[in-house]
Amino acid sequence: MQTRSIMTNDSVLFEQIMQELKDFRSLNLNEMDNVKLMNRTDIKFVFHLDKLKIVLQNLKENYKVLEIMNNRISNYETLYFDTEKYDLYLNHHNGKSNRYKIRCRKYVESNLNFFEIKFKNNKSRTIKNRIKLESIEQSLSKAAKKFLRSIANIKAESLKPVCWINYSRITLVNNDLTERVTLDIDLTMKNEQGEKTFEFLVIAELKQDGNSIKSFFHQVMNKNKIRKISISKYCFGITQLFPKIKQNLFKPKLLTLKKIMYVTS
Repeated sequence: MQTRSIMTNDSVLFEQIMQELKDFRSLNLNEMDNVKLMNRTDIKFVFHLDKLKIVLQNLKENYKVLEIMNNRISNYETLYFDTEKYDLYLNHHNGKSNRYKIRCRKYVESNLNFFEIKFKNNKSRTIKNRIKLESIEQSLSKAAKKFLRSIANIKAESLKPVCWINYSRITLVNNDLTERVTLDIDLTMKNEQGEKTFEFLVIAELKQDGNSIKSFFHQVMNKNKIRKISISKYCFGITQLFPKIKQNLFKPKLLTLKKIMYVTS
């Protein structure tokens, strides 16, 4: 896939965000290895893009930004898999614990590709396992199938590629190297029938090994009256690309997202 231009419809806002990022100290991928957090707790927050500038201003003294090839905003391309009946999506929709997400992901700037399995257990911890790929696979290779069998009780033959979810990400790491914060913008979802883009939505995620109460990022969210919300980009994508699929339990969240996107501060 082609690398996407970022936030082309609001170049002024984009330049302001880029300027704020220049004030952060940086870290590289090797330094990120110290805070992989493959077994973690996640808390998500969603807000309008026009709040991102002030959020970054509040964080620059306490966090460093990941920089790859002189880029402080990175592109991610992700192909999600599900069953014919969308069982993985429905498990989340129906509130089932011990659920999986299966995907291939390309980290564009670093030119790395992975087959990833995310597991959310009944203790609200997210456990991620992955193996490297040469490229994103629309038909899973023997290595990916073997890896899937070893991690999850899911037959590879039951899965099919469902949709792409692409976005641009700012990754921050606190000075103590105990937590990561990701800020996802320019969210694009596509399948064979169409494409939808949400340029003014920011999905932030606080990733920690332990408790979020002491997190400075969490304090900044509270200060700016940004509420936490449990949201899955994959499930959000399914609701937008497959409107006939069951989504009644997500309707309150979808209404909240709509209000955030179309009511600026």
